[in-house]
Amino acid sequence: MSTPKLLLVDDDRHVLESMGDWLREIGHDLTTANGYQSAIQCLGEETFDLVLADIRLGDGDGFDILKHCQQHHPDSAVILITGYGTADTAIAALRAGAFDLLTKPLIDQELEMAISRALSQQEVIQENEQLKEQLDLRFGLENIVGHDPRMLKIFDMVDSVADTRASVLITGESGTGKSLLARAIHRRSNRREQPFIEVACGALPEALLESELFGHVAGAFTGATGDKIGKFMQADGGTIFLDEIGTAPQSMQVKLLRVLQELQFEAVGGTVTHTVDTRVILATNEDLESLVAKGEFRQDLYYRVNVINLELPSLKQRISDIPRLAKQFFDEVCADNGRHLKGFTDEALEALQRYHWPGNVRELQNIVERSVLLGKNEYITPSDLPAMVAAGAPISVSSSSGKSLKAALEGPERQIILDVLESNNWNRNVTADQLEINRTTLYKKMKKLGLEDPPHLVAVH
Repeated sequence: MSTPKLLLVDDDRHVLESMGDWLREIGHDLTTANGYQSAIQCLGEETFDLVLADIRLGDGDGFDILKHCQQHHPDSAVILITGYGTADTAIAALRAGAFDLLTKPLIDQELEMAISRALSQQEVIQENEQLKEQLDLRFGLENIVGHDPRMLKIFDMVDSVADTRASVLITGESGTGKSLLARAIHRRSNRREQPFIEVACGALPEALLESELFGHVAGAFTGATGDKIGKFMQADGGTIFLDEIGTAPQSMQVKLLRVLQELQFEAVGGTVTHTVDTRVILATNEDLESLVAKGEFRQDLYYRVNVINLELPSLKQRISDIPRLAKQFFDEVCADNGRHLKGFTDEALEALQRYHWPGNVRELQNIVERSVLLGKNEYITPSDLPAMVAAGAPISVSSSSGKSLKAALEGPERQIILDVLESNNWNRNVTADQLEINRTTLYKKMKKLGLEDPPHLVAVH
């Protein structure tokens, strides 16, 4: 870590020299300025972690330096120094944004402690900024790997709706990344600095879910010894993500509909109406339309939440993304565990693309992590993968009886190639690129698997 840089400003030459010499002696990287204009010039030429400025200067004022730093150098902390300190001056300095106000004559130990505290605070602020950047990287849209046309369409929709107040319904199979997409929408929005609150509706019993979402007052039920703030209130100004919304009981659905329409609710057992500014994102792996038909999900709530629907494709529908996803998970596991593997063999990647991934992206992540941690060679090979993945796809006894493994795998391979061809309107160049194989290999496989012409052309022949 680099040595913090300090700027000392005082129009008293004796104080400037003596204090400057002492600060350098105890190890500080110090620059001095003998007035307001000199300080402004120094601030324009270098970056300082801390500015120590006397309030009364011949050509200006320490408060003016403080104001200049706040406007043009917000990363620089400021300690003001005065020989005429009063309680009112101290209050004014702190309200104006100074870290501290010190009174002359300065005591060495007091000055040193004030500098140490100010630099420590700056370090904490910088660490928080770095953590925010890491959150943006981890949960931002840029971290969601996807070059499949379906994913690119979703990315475009996220950009369009991120800053709106409209509720968003994310649908898709379990493990497709619904929670990650919800966080990305939040990080992409103008609410990114406010809370993101996630609630797994299916993980809570009906008796507790309403209290968890809307809070309760003391005495509302047995065990409610005090007031509790609900998740909607915690997410005020930010985003609440309701996962597994299809499992929500009818009683809670009524209250949720009111919140979505009016942004108002009462805590369980309470009479006070609370109003919040909370953006709602919901997710489900169930078919809400069929639940409506069965009477298990309110029709009016379904229409209210289904304004903007982002449907995440299953991993088997976007096999061209598998190598990129696998590499991302591979790099993360290697970095987190100090492993120095080089990557996957072509055979291992082919096996990953043949497998049907019932657990979707989450399953891929777990298998890559297992393979990296248990791998004994520089590259991950099919032998490092679970047997079911190495085989490409589960093969039932009835369908594989009497067949070689190669023959049994032709069916899944044909289906994968057919799916990608159809999604690209039978454009072979684009299909080859998405499957990450060369065009000659694709043509040979298509001929071998009877995919030389689109089905409608075959019918004409």
